[in-house]
Amino acid sequence: MRLVPLRKPLVWTLSVAIVAGLAIGIPDLYRIGLLGSGFKAHMLCSGVFVSGRKAQSLLDEDLTGPGYELLNYFDAKLEPEAKRVTASFHGLARQTAIYRQGLGCTLIDGRTEEILRTEASDLFAPELPHDRDTLWPVGERVDLAARGTGVDDAALDAAVAAAFAEPDPAQPRRSRALVVVHKGRIVAERYAPGFDAAMPLIGWSMTKIATNALIGLAVKDGRLSVDNTALMPEWRGPDDPRREITLDELLRMESGLAFDETYGDDLSDVAQMLFVDGNMAKFAASKPLDHTPGSFWSYSSGTTVIVARILGDTFADARDSLRFPRERLFAPLGMRTAVLEPDADGTFVGASFMFASARDWARLGLLFLQDGVWQGDRLLPEGWVAYSLTPAKAAPDGQYGAQVWLKLPQSKGLAEPPMPEDAYYMLGHDQQVTAVVPSRDLVIVRLGLTREGGDWDNARDLGPIVRAFPRSDTSH
Repeated sequence: MRLVPLRKPLVWTLSVAIVAGLAIGIPDLYRIGLLGSGFKAHMLCSGVFVSGRKAQSLLDEDLTGPGYELLNYFDAKLEPEAKRVTASFHGLARQTAIYRQGLGCTLIDGRTEEILRTEASDLFAPELPHDRDTLWPVGERVDLAARGTGVDDAALDAAVAAAFAEPDPAQPRRSRALVVVHKGRIVAERYAPGFDAAMPLIGWSMTKIATNALIGLAVKDGRLSVDNTALMPEWRGPDDPRREITLDELLRMESGLAFDETYGDDLSDVAQMLFVDGNMAKFAASKPLDHTPGSFWSYSSGTTVIVARILGDTFADARDSLRFPRERLFAPLGMRTAVLEPDADGTFVGASFMFASARDWARLGLLFLQDGVWQGDRLLPEGWVAYSLTPAKAAPDGQYGAQVWLKLPQSKGLAEPPMPEDAYYMLGHDQQVTAVVPSRDLVIVRLGLTREGGDWDNARDLGPIVRAFPRSDTSH
């Protein structure tokens, strides 16, 4: 989330503006203040209590820098014992995020902290310790020496090193984690100082593939069909054209709903939904139609949050809904670090707020590479991966499927496409990426903090890794 930068002398102008906004009823000014406090409280809370990072590291690296200058003027109070973070603009526009075991951090809005904590009390059984003796992906043991035949070891090592190099300090890459999986085993892995194989990191919009998988499980259970309509209470009026939107159209970003996904605009729908509104699905579902459903493609995190709400509404008990991702997806895959955070209303923020280690993101990618089968058992419905990889009809150049990218943006200065045509991608803010390459039997995960202007290009920088591996003779 990119906040509009301010020069230091303007901080007092903003302070006066926020006070004036409260006094004379100018909501936009106050909502900008709420965005700043909400972003700082939530990201500091998740960074400390989910990722296990030091607060000062987050303040120095993640919550500052170009585009984030405004955050320097927001105060944050971290309460380790209460697992709570409160942020405000010198006491104004205050927001509080709380941590709940297994659910990560949630901004309090619309329901009290007591209610939220009671809802999560004893929700999950204690986690068993990681199996460090069994080879990944069942356990956590990795043998980097067993790369198999046909792998260009020197090229692979050089490509991994290049991913962490910083050739231009003015354009930092800030790679934090890289995992390469070939034929179901980790064959290359590297972490930046301060990060490791067990640390869960935010995937931002890579979270959408987890939402896809959860919907697949619900379809397998008979809870949902991709042809379902009249999906939200707001749309069920007999004359509401939104009642015709299908679950398939939501998954493919073809709902036709108005939603502003502009980054760098503090008042855009995506910024306000994620860090100001406690009922994100209601916020997104309230938007009118801009286009006939199915006729227009527009990337929208709001539609993914609506999808998460639709899934949640299939449960009679809210606590069963909150258990669903861990019990049906994370546990079977051995994703012990994975945390999918809900909003204050109890809807998972399935567009943006999943944290997992690079190894666990790789497990999720491997599930798709293996056509939804895990250790010989079919987890996702037969045909679900093929459905997910079918291009949305309205998507330009067939670039998008169902919550998954089928093509990368064209890279500058590259004479030929560096990635195989069959590759597909989970992409997230700040250049998070999970690439699945069936023709090489590969999954590659890269996590980092590459801000706008940073020197990371997915096609350019993942291409050399891919080329280090032979073509696979196995079709998934």
